[in-house]
Amino acid sequence: MNTTLDLDYIKGIIKNHKENSICGRWIRLSDVEKILSKFEDLSNFSSRIIGVSEESRNIHEVTFGKGPKKILVWTQMHGNESTGTKAVIDLFNYIHKTKDKITLQILSNATIKVIPILNPDGAEYYTRYNANSVDLNRDAVNKDAAESKLLRKVLDDFKPDFCFNLHDQRTIFGVEGENKPSTISFLAPSEESSRKVTDTRIKTMNVICSMNNLLQEIIPGQVGRYSDEFYPSATGDNFQKLGYPTILIESGHFKDDYQREVVRNFTFMSILQGIYHICSVKNFNDYQDYFKIPNNVKIFGDLLHIYPNKENVGYTYEEILEENLIKFIPKMIKEDISNLFFHKEIDFVR
Repeated sequence: MNTTLDLDYIKGIIKNHKENSICGRWIRLSDVEKILSKFEDLSNFSSRIIGVSEESRNIHEVTFGKGPKKILVWTQMHGNESTGTKAVIDLFNYIHKTKDKITLQILSNATIKVIPILNPDGAEYYTRYNANSVDLNRDAVNKDAAESKLLRKVLDDFKPDFCFNLHDQRTIFGVEGENKPSTISFLAPSEESSRKVTDTRIKTMNVICSMNNLLQEIIPGQVGRYSDEFYPSATGDNFQKLGYPTILIESGHFKDDYQREVVRNFTFMSILQGIYHICSVKNFNDYQDYFKIPNNVKIFGDLLHIYPNKENVGYTYEEILEENLIKFIPKMIKEDISNLFFHKEIDFVR
């Protein structure tokens, strides 16, 4: 069964349902809470506070749909990775405002819980970690952080059929065999060090294939497959091991899009396509095309200075929160840059 959404349909809903009140890289709890208030009293939605962070900031859960398939989504596990948050807010707008066969299929076949900003302390300070310097994506076993305990409680209580774990990846990643950035990368996490293809991973790979099919129509050659190296303490790896298919989406770079306002659209498309696919099929056994997605590889720098009489110099950007602004500070690459591509070049020869 072909469940790939129509390309014209996708382009139309992106234009109509983007939430313009949030943009850029620094998305905080206060930004999201202003938006969530409008979904509190809607018939298809419920929004509630399910806990607090280490510094007592609210952690919210938005639920929509009343179907039997259960899907859990969380964003900003790393506080400085906000593209997924913008994308799920756009998804809320779409589900709320659109009444057609696609939304009906989703609402009648799935119950979807979304935690927008799992790590509100990290979001406030624009850092990967929580307030106690814990990487929540490496805290699935010890569960030292309040946020990790909360996510696990939601998982245990809800028992989802599928999970979506939304992250951002650095601009250094490109697609193997291409000179293009890895705009979106997917991963079906491993359950143990041998990287065995288990039943849970097969279901995860199947959904990823459906998302890749759509994106290849829009950004061909710009979708990568993230490394499936096993991390014993990682969230996705452990949720897979527990039998919950967990789809990792890494939002990356698109030309001239350092604020990731274009990439949020591709992230939105991916989530919507994945959810629609889950709601539309009963068999998740086809997975071989997952391994046809090229590897995600480190082949890019951000800025290249080209000189006439000396060696060229390459830079990557370090993102710094300063005076309530995200600044991109060039840091010189000290390694050999001869095999790298660059997102921007300044030619001092001319």
